[in-house]
Amino acid sequence: MSTAWVWERIEIREGDLTRIACDAIVNAANTSLLGGGGVDGAIHRAAGPALLAECRKLGGCPTGEARITRGYDLPAKYVIHTVGPVYHDGRHGEPELLRSCYARSLELAAGHDIRTIAFPAISCGVNGYPLADAARIALTTTIAFLEADTRIEKVYFVLFLPEVLSAYKAAFLELRDEQVSK
Repeated sequence: MSTAWVWERIEIREGDLTRIACDAIVNAANTSLLGGGGVDGAIHRAAGPALLAECRKLGGCPTGEARITRGYDLPAKYVIHTVGPVYHDGRHGEPELLRSCYARSLELAAGHDIRTIAFPAISCGVNGYPLADAARIALTTTIAFLEADTRIEKVYFVLFLPEVLSAYKAAFLELRDEQVSK
């Protein structure tokens, strides 16, 4: 597969994840999967009470893993819930757990014939992950997946805050330039 095609399959945009019309959106959830603040709360409010009812049946989700539910009142058919790590200092498994969030979400999506998926900036809110590091992990993990697997046609990173959008765009351009210079 052409590396150029991988770059074309990734789009970074500012916006509200709950308004994105794609096959699945990813929820930066807590381990209970029962809603919370930030992206998690917004997704639960937009999806309606049926999402919470389905999440109760799942029995939670460990950090670094992912679970899938229907999207209910969202424009997306599915919600993939993943639990990002709380950032301490980067030496307590945080990079591996964050990488796992993206990898498990993409694997789950591909396994459910999901062609388009939209991610938030996992762990970048109250979990305190440094933006530049989180963006690079998100993108390198996604790029590696897309190079190996063609089932997902488009991955969106839908970022709510301008500073998060800037960090993801900078990481994307840096990674693309590194690839071009190889």
